[in-house]
Amino acid sequence: MRTPTPTTAIARLSLTNQHLQQSRTSGSTTTTSTSPAPDSQTTIKTTAKAPLVIPTGQGTKYTATYANYATTESGKIMSYFHDIPLDLDPRTREANFVCEIPRWSNAKFEIATRVPGNPIIQDTKNGKVRFVKNLFPYHGYIHNYGAFPQTWEDPFVQHYNLYGDNDPLDVCEIGSNVLSTGSVKRVKILGSLALIDDGEMDWKVIVIDTEDELASRVNDVNDVVQLCPGLLEATKQWFRDYKLADGKPANAFAFDGQFKSAKETVEIVQQCNTSWRNLVDGKVTKHDAKLPSITNTTLKNTPGFVNDFEIKLTKSSEPDGDIPVNTHKNYYFKN
Repeated sequence: MRTPTPTTAIARLSLTNQHLQQSRTSGSTTTTSTSPAPDSQTTIKTTAKAPLVIPTGQGTKYTATYANYATTESGKIMSYFHDIPLDLDPRTREANFVCEIPRWSNAKFEIATRVPGNPIIQDTKNGKVRFVKNLFPYHGYIHNYGAFPQTWEDPFVQHYNLYGDNDPLDVCEIGSNVLSTGSVKRVKILGSLALIDDGEMDWKVIVIDTEDELASRVNDVNDVVQLCPGLLEATKQWFRDYKLADGKPANAFAFDGQFKSAKETVEIVQQCNTSWRNLVDGKVTKHDAKLPSITNTTLKNTPGFVNDFEIKLTKSSEPDGDIPVNTHKNYYFKN
């Protein structure tokens, strides 16, 4: 284990404080000059291995009408779930990552697994769109939060004595840049945390953008401990406590809350990729009502293959809707 340098630790702390200050003073999602606006049709610049994706927003953001579709340069719709390749390299531990929620933001965006085209939408409850509360000293989500495409946590097969949550694998990207909703990045797998959510296994995979300044220096969670002191502890605390503000109990963890290594996590990703493959191949048929949509435009030998999604997109999304005022409130809890 390497000893962290004072300059590295200070630089990371300064970056965190800068994001916290910006998010509280601006009253809106923090972005950087290198990240395109989430609703634009700007082509996302990726590494050579990551696919070219153009996120295209439809409807009014922060309302139930909003949907962010993955499209090609020609305007053809792709599924964020099925058509963007995982492209996992077990040797380098790299894979493709879809960002759903930019760091320091509150709107709970997620890939709609049961909707044809699998756009990114805002989750709803009782007819209202959902926002995560601010668990002091954080503002919204503390990572660039998203998912691995072409993975599925099988809710009908037990792994480690727990059933999956019926969604793609959740991913927490810890790099310096604030990413945008729908951006696709090549990331390095560093480890994972096994959250138990409502009795289901809900893995949180820790990754870093391969183009981040720290990417060449972090290869496992032990490196994160050394170069980003406090980050893993904050990650565990946030996932344990973030529902407290909604009056719900704290979440629990499997494996006594210990992070899995990068090597172990690659195996978990491979398992979930195999589960996804069985899903899209039509081999999971016992519980059709609960299954995600398997419609896709790239997997020609699967039962859900179509040439095009029968969805008409407009040129752009509408102006953003209002964010509830209480979304900016801080909530305080003892560690």
